[in-house]
Amino acid sequence: MSFRDLLADTLATLWAHKRRTLLTMFGIAWGVISITVMIAAGEGLGDGIQKNQETFGKDVMIVFSGRTSMQAGGTRSGRLIHWMEEDYVQVAKEAPACKYVMPELGNEVQARSLFNSGTISTVGSLPPFTEIRSITVAQGRFYNYEDNDQARNVAFLGSDAKKQLFADRDALGQTVWLNGVPYTVIGVMKSKEQNSSYDGFDTRKIFIPFNSMRRDFPPKPPAIEHSVDRLLVAPWTLETHPDCVKQLRRTLGRLHNFDPRDKEAAAIWDTVKNSQANRMIIVGMEIFMGAVGIATLFLGGLGVMNVMLVSVRERTREIGVRMALGATRGSILRQFFIETIFVVALSGGAGLLISYGFCGLVDLLPMPPFFSGLLTNWRIGALSVGLLGVIAILSALYPANRAASVDPIEALRFEAGG
Repeated sequence: MSFRDLLADTLATLWAHKRRTLLTMFGIAWGVISITVMIAAGEGLGDGIQKNQETFGKDVMIVFSGRTSMQAGGTRSGRLIHWMEEDYVQVAKEAPACKYVMPELGNEVQARSLFNSGTISTVGSLPPFTEIRSITVAQGRFYNYEDNDQARNVAFLGSDAKKQLFADRDALGQTVWLNGVPYTVIGVMKSKEQNSSYDGFDTRKIFIPFNSMRRDFPPKPPAIEHSVDRLLVAPWTLETHPDCVKQLRRTLGRLHNFDPRDKEAAAIWDTVKNSQANRMIIVGMEIFMGAVGIATLFLGGLGVMNVMLVSVRERTREIGVRMALGATRGSILRQFFIETIFVVALSGGAGLLISYGFCGLVDLLPMPPFFSGLLTNWRIGALSVGLLGVIAILSALYPANRAASVDPIEALRFEAGG
């Protein structure tokens, strides 16, 4: 029998048993759809949580000064600590595992433009602030080191601050007065969904160079002169993070005479640790979703196996007739193999198209900040089709091989008796 004749015979046989064929195809397609959508949901949730975490800052540590809780160097505990303007320079020298060490100053100022005014939080730091705090430029530019070295009166507006001061007007090149001091707008921030904050959301702020900030808007009492609100620190990599923390605490402890182990004296909001904790949650969630998907796939495989076993059993008489007419055992097995491959390819392809189409439609909808949509993975789809295909093929060939091994007369009697 030629391949063309074999294919035609296969299609005719499947059409003659439409109900069993459709049940088998439904089982395979449903298994593919279930695991693909389930894994896509898990991937989307994990990716969304990770991206939402990064809206605050990427691998950044916020170092706050506090009160000592341990005695050190002959000094009592309970002593108030203040970070000073030059601390970051010394820490940067003595903490090579840290990529960035920056001071940050913040104050509420009266901001005014030609169109509106209001009290807006104004922040001063160094240019890498945009990188470690995930601030994206929508228009213009952020201030650079030359702006900071010369303490230029330049301002970068958060997206909400820009709307408050200029509404829909172009803000670039315009002047804003901060407590009466004129500043030129050089850039506007792209809006972002921020999931946490220690001093307000970035979209509602005005950002100016650190040297300009400490000159025009120094800390208000009871803060001491030349102090800063906090330090921003980022390690080079996740691997250097522990060394960065140790070097940071050691240097600050030496500068301010407190025990480096004293976490009350130098409290750290560590987004690196938070990210690692979130990652453990995501991994656990992915394992759970994968286990549920495998269970669903296993149940789908059982359904396919049951339908295939019943289908081949009911065709025992047909196998006997074919063998009585001269069909060989190999041709019988080849027939069932082609039929199963055809069913698996058609139903698996349909399952993938339906699941990918469904994921695509869902992704068109607005998503919450912690969910990136249904992120499909073609490897998972291919794996599920392959696994269900193997189950279907084995479920067909095993009983077919047994039936083909029986004497044709016995096969005819078995079916007639059934």
